[in-house]
Amino acid sequence: MVAITANLVKELREKTGAGMMDCKKALVENQGDFQLAIDWLRKKGHAAAAKRSDRTAAEGLVALKVKDNRATMIELNSETDFVARNEKFQDLLLGILEVSVSCNSLEELENAKYPGADRSVKDEIIECTSIIGEKIILGRMQSISVENGVIVPYVHNAVIPNAGKIAVLVAIESSFGDIEKLSSLGKQIAMHIAAARPDALNIDEVDPEALDREKQIFVEQARESGKPDNVIDKMIQGRIKKYYQEVVLLEQTFVIDNKTKISDVLSSFAKDNDTDIAIKGFIRYELGESKS
Repeated sequence: MVAITANLVKELREKTGAGMMDCKKALVENQGDFQLAIDWLRKKGHAAAAKRSDRTAAEGLVALKVKDNRATMIELNSETDFVARNEKFQDLLLGILEVSVSCNSLEELENAKYPGADRSVKDEIIECTSIIGEKIILGRMQSISVENGVIVPYVHNAVIPNAGKIAVLVAIESSFGDIEKLSSLGKQIAMHIAAARPDALNIDEVDPEALDREKQIFVEQARESGKPDNVIDKMIQGRIKKYYQEVVLLEQTFVIDNKTKISDVLSSFAKDNDTDIAIKGFIRYELGESKS
């Protein structure tokens, strides 16, 4: 008989999605034989999650939480939107969100203690997978912070408070004392980010590989025009500038007035209020985009 250890019970639980006590009983009933224990759970109807490991979980919700000068964004995925609107799924999401602000990575969050339970976030997800009947995974997590200023949250068409299909966090560094006014600007910029989908904060942060791919396309398109090299060079530079205006937040045109660059919006705010201001960073999550 194979020794029935806590690790063996945990492994069976992760494999099948069945509850901890059911897994322990399955191993006891089958003298520690792992495969027989899986078969036993399936026969008893406890291993409903066993066949879900290969299914795609691209539905669910993205959620955010701001605590003092730090904020976190997470994505919890399910197989269907129906489950994403299930109260138990949403409670699971909010529980994970509660502990996320004290974690620095997805792995750390998965291993963190779930609120009000004597188990990890990862094990709580497995438990809910078994109860709800669909594959549930913690898709991603990201944090942001400021030393002096505000972090402004925005959820587009929230399904529940602080959670929906598109969410944005924008961190604004400033010594400006009117937090309400600073937050108001931050919310407008967050709404802009939700709509305009920038990839980078500034030109220096643009992905070099993505830029090189775009440049190659621009070069080929310019050459096909048959124009002289000096004209082609200007065409390429113009296309690169336009590319930056499409993907770089500070180069984008503010969607609120459709004419002012985001960098100029910040400059005007600084001048009008005699203060310093800068966007330190932003996070934008759209449900399912990490699975594409």
